[in-house]
Parts: sequence; structure tokens; C-alpha cells
Amino acid sequence: MKANETAILLIEFQKEFCSEDGILYGLVKDQLEGVIPRTAKLVEEARRKGCLIVHIPISFSEDYKELGNPTGILKAVVDSGAFKKGSKGVEWVDELKPAPEDIVVEGKKTIGAFASTNLDFILRSRGIKNVAVTGFITNFCVESTVREAYDRGYNVVVIKDCTVARSEEEQKFAEERIFPAFGEVLTHEEFLNKLE
Repeated sequence: MKANETAILLIEFQKEFCSEDGILYGLVKDQLEGVIPRTAKLVEEARRKGCLIVHIPISFSEDYKELGNPTGILKAVVDSGAFKKGSKGVEWVDELKPAPEDIVVEGKKTIGAFASTNLDFILRSRGIKNVAVTGFITNFCVESTVREAYDRGYNVVVIKDCTVARSEEEQKFAEERIFPAFGEVLTHEEFLNKLE
């Protein structure tokens, strides 16, 4: 896999999930151990090899007016008061702040990273053919992004030890039953070893 045709997608590595005082930290804390340092290692090495690093945060206005009348997971976000612009929760986790050469995709307001952003344009304009997906939450935003990337013709890799679900059971189900239908499922080390 050619590094210069590969992007690492970092979905929502924000303090809302990654810090003990984050509103949604409690959802993932039991599955979070080691994920941040592994992802930081992945990003550092992939960047050095020539991959495009793409940070994809999520945030909403104070009153969530852009969501209208949300249902499901987005209603849960609203009800919890999470991911409000300007709050500490939308800040990057310290270990994964964007470097000057990285891309930050603004405007994510949906579960998948493509639907409400210019991510596809960014990737295509840079000749990206392969996307390696990391982040939160495995069977929600990560899975939706994986499906969207697959539908758009990208070669998809899920970096399974750099994604976080709410439980071990949900993580395992996604890794074993969902993701193989859309691409490869690798550890960060297996992925780095495949990069040319």
C-alpha cells in the first residue's frame, strides 16, 4: 500500500471522549486503555512515511439548531450537552493535536465523516486511494465512515486497536462480522508494516 496514496482518518479524538472530565468519557473509558498512545504512534510513523493525516472532529452550536429535531444517537448527544463549540470537550486530546501539515475537516454534523463535510473532495484532490479509519465510536461513527468510504470506491482499512467501542462485545462484533465486508481489519503495527 503506497503511503502517498493513503490517508489516516482520525475520527473525534476529542476530550469529550478522551478526558476523564469529558461528557462521554464514561461510555468508552473501559475500552480506552492504550488507544491514545497506539494511535499517536500510528500517526507519527504514518506521517513520517508520507501518509496524509486527516483529523475529523464533531461540534455543534450552543443550541444544536443545525440538527433540527434529532433522533437516536444525535438526540443522545443533544440530551447530554456534548460537543458544543467553544467547550473544552471539543478540544483535541493532547497527544493527537494536528500538525501543521495535517488536514482538519470541519463541519461534521452526522455520524459518518463524509455526508456533511468536504472529506471526499479533499481525499480525491490529493490522489488518495486508501483510507485507514480510527477513532470513536467503533460501531457508530467509525462504521458509518467505513461504509461511506467503501461506497465511494476507496480501499478501506480499519485499524482495530485504534478504535473504541462502548464494550468489548460491540468492538469484537464490528471487527469480526462487519468490517471484513468492507476492507481489511489490521492492528496499527500490521498496517504500518504494509505501507510502502
